[in-house]
Formats: sequence, C-alpha cells, structure tokens
Amino acid sequence: MQVNVNVPAEEASAALASAVALYRSKADIKGFRKGKVPSSVIESRFKKEIVTEATTDLINVHINEIMGELKLSPLSGLDVSEAVLAKDQPLSYTFSFEHAPAFDLPAYKGQAIDEEDVVVNDADIDAVIERVRKNLAEVSPISDSRQPIDGDVVSVTFEAFENGQPIPGVRAENFELTLGEGQALPEFEALVKSVSAGGEGEGDVTFPADFINTELAGRTVTMKVAVHVIKERKLPPVDDELAKKAGNFENLDKMREAITLSYKKSRSDLHRSAAQKKLLDKLLAQVDFPLPPSVVSQQVAQMVDDFVTQLEKRGKSLESTGKTAADVEAEMTPRAEEMVKTQIFLSAVALKEELTVSPQEFDAFFYRLSSQVGQDVILLKRYYEDNGLMIMVRDKLLADKAADLIYANAEVSKVAPAESAEDAESVAE
Repeated sequence: MQVNVNVPAEEASAALASAVALYRSKADIKGFRKGKVPSSVIESRFKKEIVTEATTDLINVHINEIMGELKLSPLSGLDVSEAVLAKDQPLSYTFSFEHAPAFDLPAYKGQAIDEEDVVVNDADIDAVIERVRKNLAEVSPISDSRQPIDGDVVSVTFEAFENGQPIPGVRAENFELTLGEGQALPEFEALVKSVSAGGEGEGDVTFPADFINTELAGRTVTMKVAVHVIKERKLPPVDDELAKKAGNFENLDKMREAITLSYKKSRSDLHRSAAQKKLLDKLLAQVDFPLPPSVVSQQVAQMVDDFVTQLEKRGKSLESTGKTAADVEAEMTPRAEEMVKTQIFLSAVALKEELTVSPQEFDAFFYRLSSQVGQDVILLKRYYEDNGLMIMVRDKLLADKAADLIYANAEVSKVAPAESAEDAESVAE
C-alpha cells in the first residue's frame, strides 16, 4: 500500500523552527551565553543537522497519525521516499508498506491450557553450587611432573606438521587450555594428557570435516606439543565462607535459598513460555490467511544470517556443514512462516483490544537492545527512526502484550512436570 503525504509550507516552517529552538537551548558556542545564541547563528552552524532531524521527526509524526487512522499494521519496514524540509516551502513525499491480510479472529479468551508445575530437587541446587565452586576454585601450578588430567589448566606450545613440513597458521606458544571442557579437539586433548609437565610429545590429529578452516577440514596432521605448566584447580569446601565469596550471602543456607528462588523463577518462566506457545499454536490452527511472500523472505534471510553467525561462533562455516544457503533457506522457511503468521495474529488481537505502547516502553526496549548489541541507546533509537523501523518495534511490543493478554485470560491448569533429569541439569547450568 502507498500513501501520499502533502505538508503545507506553514507546517514545514514550524517544524524547522522547533528544531532550531531545540538546538538553541542546548548549543554552547563561545561568545554567547547558553540558550542566548541568536537563531541565525544556530541555523548557520547546524543547518544540515537541523534539516535532517526536523524532516525525520515530522515524517514520523505523520506516519504514526496516518497508520493510527488507517488501523493497519505494516509487516516490514516502511519505504519512505526522499524528503527534505525547506523554510516556507511545502513538502510532498510518499511511504509504502505491506499490511496484514484481513481474517476473523477466533475466541482467544477463556481457552484451557496445561502448564507444568515447578518441582525443585536437592540435586538441582547441588548442581548449581558445584558450578559456583568451580568458578571460585583456586588455580595453582602443581609441584610434581605428572601428566595432566581433566579439570587441569595447561600452558602448551604446539605446531602442526604434514610430511615433515610445518603447516602455516597452526602454531601457538604458551596457549592456556582447560582440559575436559571441550575447548579443543578430543584427539589433541588426549595428546596433551599424555605428556608430563616439562615434556614434549607428538601424535596424529584429524580435523573434523566441518572444521571452520576448510583448508584443514578432514586432514590428518602430526601435532607436536610441549607442556610447560600444569595448573590444578582446588575446589573450595561447601560452607558459609563459600556463600560469602559467591554473593556476600550471610551463610550457606541463605545462598541455597537464593539459588532455589532463582531456579524456581527461571523454571516457572520456561514452563509458562512453553504453555503460552501451545496455546498460541492452538489458536493459530483455527485461522488461515495468505502470508505476504516478501515478509516471509525477510524473516528467512534473518534466520539464515543468525544460523551462520552461530556456526561461526562455534568455529564452523556454512560450507563445512555440506549445506548451501538455499538448503538452509528451505529448512528455515516453515519456521519463518509460523513466525510471520504468529505476528499477524497477535497484531490483530492487539488492534481489537486497542492496546498501546507508551514512550517509556519504547525507551525500555531500546535500553535492552542497547545492552545486547553494545551500542549507544540514543544512536540506536535514531537509526530506527531514520530507517522507518519504529512501527516494527511498536508492533513487536504490541504482539508481546497481546500474547500476555491471551494467557492472562486463559484457564490455566497446573500439571506435574514431565522434565527429565537432563532437562533439570540444563536449567541448573
């Protein structure tokens, strides 16, 4: 859908004047008192910034007003034509977007759903305390020359050879490695554990077929290692002193109590999320509407990017998996379609319930995002504003509110947890 917007000259001039006034109140220019700088000086010094910000702010006001009147939810970023405000000049621009298809909502309130209850066992809490012990363990060099074992921290120098010749790029000096935690290839760790402190050794190591360095993937090389230092971890006893070091707890009982509450909270959130997902799936099965292809494509592209990023974080590449981008896209498409359908459904619920997002909720979203990506919150928000992405943020927040509203109005029954021991251990970790 395309919308044409015409801004009268008076409104354009007023927007520029407001931006000038804002800059005038903040500008600190030598020779003038703060807030007393003549407007002509401000306009000359900050002309480009003033025009850009005034244009962006005015367009955002128009878009929010128009979208509110149309009662339509864009499914992707808005495409806004080029526009630049000029004093005493009218402004015309267009923006276009894809919107959600129309469909009839099912009865989404009063739905019955089971939610697993939370049961905490002593073993669950003990697993967390054991991790705390490992984090607070003292690491010190051993005095004898024994071979390293799992749990030891070793300092090694290694180099790879093939046909007696060193392989470029596969060498490191005084490399620290904690054994038994999967930080290195199993064959390499086995080789290291066969060498005593101060000794040297060598053995064949085969790189996995999906190794991130495709030049080494699948190759068997001769690895030579020298073990310089073996450091032993000494776990502290489980007592009140551990509790104080771990989090300044009064005693061990207080630490167990805090861990139990945290465990219950995380487990409860997990069970609620799972039940909420089941409820949404139940409602989504009752509606059917065409999904905008371009929106699905955007979602698929984002998911493929995330998949590749996660691979690289684990030291692998897409090529090493034996899959092409097209293969991954095909695998991701069903999930992407489900996500788009869910967004459209929840947006329709939010519209019917007349849910809104406050400025404070927008700010909270950007503060969370800022901490996740490590970028300045003001610059991050300005980027979203400049690129027509604020409505997407609003719709995400509205969708979250709609999902919470549906669940708050559901008939929730607590049932015994079906978790396995492995599930409990994973939460503890």
